Amino acid sequence: QVQLVESGGGLVQPGGSLRLSCAASGFIFSGYTMNWYRQAPGQERELVAAITGTGGYTNYADSMKGRFTISRDNAKNTVFLQMNSLKAEDTAVYYCKVRIYGAEYWGQGTQVTVSS
Repeated sequence: QVQLVESGGGLVQPGGSLRLSCAASGFIFSGYTMNWYRQAPGQERELVAAITGTGGYTNYADSMKGRFTISRDNAKNTVFLQMNSLKAEDTAVYYCKVRIYGAEYWGQGTQVTVSS
């Protein structure tokens, strides 16, 4: 079955960096666009970034452009989110997601807290 397992979250000071990972299994990883979303307390889940199966195309939410970088290693079935210049408003639970034949699969999420 499809499984997505995020890791790499934690507490970081404003201006700091974190690298999130999402390990995937149960499907042909290189064939699918992978997405990172986040959900802050009291807010709706929002798209952070997406990357196509080959990694040739990426897309970012406006507020993340220039600070976040999505990448993938198809040999390791893993997608990454490098987050730099973190701000307090980046505090959220970060999820990876894949859509396969119309069905959406989500990981359990990893908490990112940006605070001094």
